[in-house]
Amino acid sequence: MKVYDEIPENISDRITSLRSEMELEGVDVYIVPSTDYHHSEYVGEYFKARQYMTGFTGSAGTAVFTKDKAGLWTDGRYFIQAEKELQGSGVSLYKMGEPGVDTIEEFLEKELPQNGVIGFDGRCIGVSEGTAYEKIAEKKQGSLCYKYDLVDRVWKDRPPLPREKAFLLEERYAGESVQSKLGRVREKMEKEKADIHLLSSLDDIAWLLNIRGNDVEYCPLVLSHLLLYRDRVELFADHNKFPPEIQGMFEKNSIVVRPYEMIAEAVSSFQGKSCILLDTEQTSYALYRMISQGVRVTDRENPEVLMKCVKNDIEVENIKKAHIKDAVAHTKFMYWLKKEMSERDAPEKPVFTEISVSEKLEEFRAEQEGYLGASFAPISAFAEHGAIVHYSATKESDVPLEKGKLLLTDTGGHYLEGSTDITRTVAIGDVPLKEKENFTLVARAMLRLMNAVFLYGCSGANLDCIAREVFWKERVNFNHGTGHGVGYLTNIHEAPINFRWKEGKTPAPVLEKNMVITDEPGIYIEGSHGIRIENELLVCEDEKNGYGQFMRFEPLTFVPVDLDALLPERMTEEERDMLNVYHRRVFEIVAPYLDEKERVWLQTYTRPV
Repeated sequence: MKVYDEIPENISDRITSLRSEMELEGVDVYIVPSTDYHHSEYVGEYFKARQYMTGFTGSAGTAVFTKDKAGLWTDGRYFIQAEKELQGSGVSLYKMGEPGVDTIEEFLEKELPQNGVIGFDGRCIGVSEGTAYEKIAEKKQGSLCYKYDLVDRVWKDRPPLPREKAFLLEERYAGESVQSKLGRVREKMEKEKADIHLLSSLDDIAWLLNIRGNDVEYCPLVLSHLLLYRDRVELFADHNKFPPEIQGMFEKNSIVVRPYEMIAEAVSSFQGKSCILLDTEQTSYALYRMISQGVRVTDRENPEVLMKCVKNDIEVENIKKAHIKDAVAHTKFMYWLKKEMSERDAPEKPVFTEISVSEKLEEFRAEQEGYLGASFAPISAFAEHGAIVHYSATKESDVPLEKGKLLLTDTGGHYLEGSTDITRTVAIGDVPLKEKENFTLVARAMLRLMNAVFLYGCSGANLDCIAREVFWKERVNFNHGTGHGVGYLTNIHEAPINFRWKEGKTPAPVLEKNMVITDEPGIYIEGSHGIRIENELLVCEDEKNGYGQFMRFEPLTFVPVDLDALLPERMTEEERDMLNVYHRRVFEIVAPYLDEKERVWLQTYTRPV
């Protein structure tokens, strides 16, 4: 079974053209990241420069080009996909975190010649990255060239910047007024003695101003930068995006819209006695370098980050409504899929493929009131494709579903009431014992973490091993985090909360009441199958006693775990009780929205084990 039959045409020609531009500007090494001017995880078509230059379609990765080498760095989620997509492109894969594999910085130190120049578009590179490249160049008595987008010169048919209309997220969904949010952030500014707050992260801006849009793929955000002063706000965006109701809100809150590209001029004009509050992890290197030397910079995590991560009570109630809608859609899909595939032998039945069943799931979601669209690129991975953690079916890789194998779908939706992210792995017919054993292991891990009780003060790093323990006892592991924060109609992956046993550069924060986080262990057997089961969880307060405040999780996702793939005898009694309690809730919540046949099916698939 071949995953990718074709490499995009002309990759080598594009690299040749880029090297010509590098030579013209005196650049020895040129770096092309995956991001936009705002460090977004998903980007619009205009910003897919790394994909254009390499042919690799994953959402995370960085390409580096020298006069005679081309490399792509990506993480464990994409190793299998990248190996296949880069075949024949002339671009080498560097597996991040693997033994013996150079980091980008180590590669630059080896490849940059004496007096050499490192180049990149400074608008797409973060401050910490740019500073690291500065130090590498200094070691070689070299320099940086960050003011040119060399890929733009090569990309002759580059798509335009989006011009989609924005919309106002009413307070009945947002749960808090713009005035209140601005006031809370200004209080943080006051504590830091800051006159100006620079904000470039699109989800933070969307949360702060209660606006949403359609400028970023799968994320309902508006391309913009923001400067918050103590008495006014300057929003740098296309003013044509904003309808009258948003303009009225802007006027009420002293928000003035400036042209998107004028942010550079505004930042350059800050006076020497000013103090600017910004997050260097969320600010581009180019903007940072434009700040006058006399201006005092306070580098802190954007105050909006944890404010939006802790949902208010109205948001929580809305999110629960969104998940009921999503559960109904997904349960209907599971019923349809099982029914259709059980009748697969009938000659008049159509052939179902990864893409066609994914489209069917999207149809079920679209039937739900308030549905706005997918919250990320859907994953529909059959059989061995399931082992590719972030597999995305293409016309070339799309395969028909057959009995005796597993289908993994990792999908989600944006609703006016919130965003969802769910993974279910479903048995098509009877699957082999080994796959059932793996499925049971994943289900056990998911259930154990979902039912964890912990003392307040724990972060996801403290709890990740609750899920991984059953894996490690079997001497296996999965090469991704066990969970991530989820935004409210913003980014489906919302930093900084997560379940990760390995801390990143910034330790995960304490889990607070009303945070939303996913629980998604998995197992991936290359060439055979992949299994992941994902629920979203709400962080809740539990009993408080002499030992402190205890915390627990409440599931937000209510879709059956496929009993056709489960071996209950491989579970402890406690784990079976966990599943039975969960399935009772699934039936209670979802059954009222189903027709009679669907209800009978759901009763069977939520039976006690």
